[in-house]
Amino acid sequence: MRAVSHLKALQALEAAVRTGSLRSAAEELALTAAAVGQRIKALEDYLGVELLTRGHGGVVPTAALATALPALRTAFSELNRVAAALELHRPLEIHVVADSDWAALWLEPRLPTFRRLCANTLLCINGIGDVPSRPEDADAEVWFGPTRGRPHEYPLFRDWLLPVSSPENTLRLGTLPAESRLEGFPLLHLDCYRADPTAIGWQAWTSRFGQRRVAVGRGMRYRHAVPALEAVSSHAGLALCGLALVQTRIAEGTLALPFAPHQGAWTGERYRVSFSAAAVSRPQVIEFRDWLLAEAATTERLVEQCTAA
Repeated sequence: MRAVSHLKALQALEAAVRTGSLRSAAEELALTAAAVGQRIKALEDYLGVELLTRGHGGVVPTAALATALPALRTAFSELNRVAAALELHRPLEIHVVADSDWAALWLEPRLPTFRRLCANTLLCINGIGDVPSRPEDADAEVWFGPTRGRPHEYPLFRDWLLPVSSPENTLRLGTLPAESRLEGFPLLHLDCYRADPTAIGWQAWTSRFGQRRVAVGRGMRYRHAVPALEAVSSHAGLALCGLALVQTRIAEGTLALPFAPHQGAWTGERYRVSFSAAAVSRPQVIEFRDWLLAEAATTERLVEQCTAA
């Protein structure tokens, strides 16, 4: 049998035609729209014909593609059927692609509890875990930001942004005048909440709660919370971070709250999770989903209690 060439390009083509746009196909395939377009262009160059045109309503198959479209749809329908059948042979695996800060700071400390409850379930989080990575076929995805309107999507929790520091810096701050405690301390800025335009930053926090009047916007910027919190633990400054993410490190004593917990603000957006349609038919995924939603509800309730003025 002759091997099929350009299989990934054919997959991109089928998804683009079925969904009507490169962007929708990209979201389905966990690619960028540019990558989908490049795959289709490579196939067009190989065949020497144009396969798609762009119209006001999205992408449209050309006459050259229209004749082959029924066979293309049938082929990928059969491939999906085969994939679904093969899913039965890996019933104990769960593959999760997640916001890296959420995975490291919130999920990882709670995984021992899940493993005790579901000892036979094999987890792979962002390519690391009990089984080899399969990022192109993830069972669940977690992100911070607005809803994506997916069928099996659930809100997890919003977070309470407040200053965090090392325990040593917290002690130092306690000895300084209340109106200017932050003067002279480096302020670290996190970009991990950029999906939420209402997330409070240092400028808004000091305007609301005082403690500093000058050079509020200066300081190192961090794309992710984990390296910023490592810097905070090393006494390199203070950061505004979500209480839900740092609860474990506060309990361990590597981080501390230099000000009253109510001196913060809720994020406008939430962490969210979605599960693939194939995944939700598997019992161990249902167990993981139910456990995850229960833990998230507990987290938000505890944060609400801790921050009540």
